[in-house]
Amino acid sequence: MAEQRIVSLLPATTEILYWLGAGPSVVGVTYECTEPADAQQLPHVTDTIIPDGATPAEIDALISAAIAEGKQLYTLDEGLLRDLDPSLIVTQDLCRVCALPAGSVADALRHLSLDSTVFSYDPMTLDEVVDSIEALGIAVGAPETNERVAALRDRLATLRASAPPNRPKVLMLEWPDPPYTPGHWIPDQIEAAGGEPLLAHPGGRSSATSWDEIAACEADVVIVAPCGFDEAAARAQLDIVTSRPDLAAMPALVNGRTYAIDADAYVVRPGPRLVDGVEELRKLIHP
Repeated sequence: MAEQRIVSLLPATTEILYWLGAGPSVVGVTYECTEPADAQQLPHVTDTIIPDGATPAEIDALISAAIAEGKQLYTLDEGLLRDLDPSLIVTQDLCRVCALPAGSVADALRHLSLDSTVFSYDPMTLDEVVDSIEALGIAVGAPETNERVAALRDRLATLRASAPPNRPKVLMLEWPDPPYTPGHWIPDQIEAAGGEPLLAHPGGRSSATSWDEIAACEADVVIVAPCGFDEAAARAQLDIVTSRPDLAAMPALVNGRTYAIDADAYVVRPGPRLVDGVEELRKLIHP
C-alpha cells in the first residue's frame, strides 16, 4: 500500500478506505470527511460555497441559484492537489450537490498536468453500495476487502431475512424545506428494516414533493433525515415538520411515531455504516 497516494473527495469513500485498511495511503480528503477521526487531520483539498449554520430553505435557495448560474458548489484547491501528487483520486458522478463531479476533477488534472487515475464511486442501490465498496477495495489493493465485504453482505442478508412480516408505511424526508423524499439506496434500507417506503424512488434520485402529497400519504412512521445534519439538528427540523397543522391527522403524528436520525452516520453516506443504518431504522420502525 505504500506506493499508493490517494485523495478522497467523498466522505463515504474516505470512511471506506480506512475501513478496508487502506487509510495509510490516503493523503488528502474533503472538509466533510469526519469519519474516522484520523481522516480529519489530513489536508482538505475542497471547500464549499454553502455557509455553516444555514437553514434548509437557505441552503436549497443557494444551491438552486448556483446550479441555475452554472456555478460549482465545491471548490478544489488545485495547488494543494498538485503538491499531494496523488496516484488515485476517488470522486463521483452521482450528485453534483454532494461533491465535485468526476468531470470537474478530470478537467483539473488536465490543467495541472497530473496523471492521477480517477475512480468514480456511483452506487444507486444498497446492493450496489456493497459492490462498489468491493470494487474500490480491489482498485486500491486494500488488504481486508474480501473478508470485510463478505461480512457486510452476510449482515445485510440476515437483516433482510429477519424483517418482520408486518410492514408499517414509512415516510422519510431526506430534506425538510422544501420537502424531498428519498431515492438511491434509502428505500432499500427502509425495506430491509421492515418498512414500506412511501413516496420513494428506489434506485433513482431523491425528489421534491408537496406538503399536500405528504399529508395524503397516511404514513405510520415519519423519519426526518436531512443530508448533512446530525441527530440534534435533525430533531430541530422534525419539530418544525410535526408542528405543521396540515399533517396533524397523519397516523404517525396521531400515534407519536415521528423520529429524527443522524443522516450522515446512517443514511446518506453510501459506505459500510448504511448497514448500521438498517439496524437503526429497524429500531424506529419496529420498536
